[in-house]
Amino acid sequence: MVQWHPSNSPIERRPKSGKKIIGAPPLILSGSFLLLILLGTLLLKLPIATHETITWIQSLFTATSAVTVTGLVVVDTGTQFTLFGQVIIALLIQCGGLGLMTFAIVTLIALGGKIGFVERTVAREAFNHTDSSTLVATAKSVLMFALTVELVGTIILTWYWSDEGWVTSFFHGFFYTISAFNNAGFALSANSLMPYVDDPVVNLTITGLFIIGGLGFSVWMDLKRNRRWSKLTVYSRMMITGTVVINTFAVITIYLIERDNPNTLAPLSELGKWLASWFQAVTPRTAGFNTLAIDQLEDATTALIMMLMFIGGGSLSTASGIKVVTFIVLILSTYAYLRRDQQIHVFKREIAKGTISKALALTMISVMVTWFAIFTLLLTENAPMIDVVFEAVSALGTVGLSRGLTGQLSASGEMIIIFLMYMGRLGPLTLAYFLATPRQKKLRFAETKLAIG
Repeated sequence: MVQWHPSNSPIERRPKSGKKIIGAPPLILSGSFLLLILLGTLLLKLPIATHETITWIQSLFTATSAVTVTGLVVVDTGTQFTLFGQVIIALLIQCGGLGLMTFAIVTLIALGGKIGFVERTVAREAFNHTDSSTLVATAKSVLMFALTVELVGTIILTWYWSDEGWVTSFFHGFFYTISAFNNAGFALSANSLMPYVDDPVVNLTITGLFIIGGLGFSVWMDLKRNRRWSKLTVYSRMMITGTVVINTFAVITIYLIERDNPNTLAPLSELGKWLASWFQAVTPRTAGFNTLAIDQLEDATTALIMMLMFIGGGSLSTASGIKVVTFIVLILSTYAYLRRDQQIHVFKREIAKGTISKALALTMISVMVTWFAIFTLLLTENAPMIDVVFEAVSALGTVGLSRGLTGQLSASGEMIIIFLMYMGRLGPLTLAYFLATPRQKKLRFAETKLAIG
């Protein structure tokens, strides 16, 4: 028998023996990801996984980066790891990107099992989903959608790289497709995708994969069900509009800033400049690949990329960050306050107060965690502040872009980044969920107004 107490976040299961088993859904989800990371650490530490022995912390860092689909690396993926190790990394990316609950639910269905209340609640946390009755269908759709897109991506890249030999081209196509669709940013080359800076096929295929993965499964399912703009949910319309506006602004801004930079866009053709601007504009949405040297970008471009990394992608997607809709809600809340509006409207709908509070809480926690990480990294690392700030924002947003600091981190710095990647993947609000037990107060006090600003 399962009992749910609205006044308390943990779930309490009472077996026949009377013994209590208590566990909050976010705690179960966090523990599942942690177990996957530890398993990956052990597998990557095996002698057959690497050409040369790596340390335990390097193995832990790589496994965490793969499971959290970040892409930051302390050892080169293409040269340090064997084929076995690279396959393990790809599988960790897939499991972490699509989420453990997708595989767990589909496996239960295949075995004829039933999903109980606890499992449904955990799955709701994993999918950021509110309707428990549709979770099974959601899990099936997520898996089938992901495998279909990845199959198409693998075929395109395998065909395009076929001059390398079909076996090599297939593995490269498979690895880069998994990494791109799951917004991981792992590459088999130390310079990521820089050799393809002006290659239309690679640029458009890779960006298409991580935009599809980062937009969010719920948006694609909504588009499949309702093919007219007016019939889409408010969330889908906000997500699509926000993505188009942010990407367009970023592309034009990066092009204007970098077009005369001799270390980035200046040597390229006009088409190459726009392709490189496009790639660098969309990859900070937690993808992690790069076709330009990140440490050679102008400071203004670096600042823009950090903002894009902090925003991230969509809910129920392979991306992280505070999410696009969260960012839009904050802007609309600020605009409504300046206009002295009592309600906040979008697409002829009023945004719930609880949604606004969640957006504020998530953003505030993210800012606090990022600041604390920057502060501690400045104490442990001997590096320019801009490199440290960029690294921290990239890790929490599970982006994977770096200005070259990752490979120079101390052991303490690596542990800080590991924590940031883990927290960024699960979501600061999810981790804070089981630390703060909601309470219902029967006594209310008189309201007071405080001077703000």
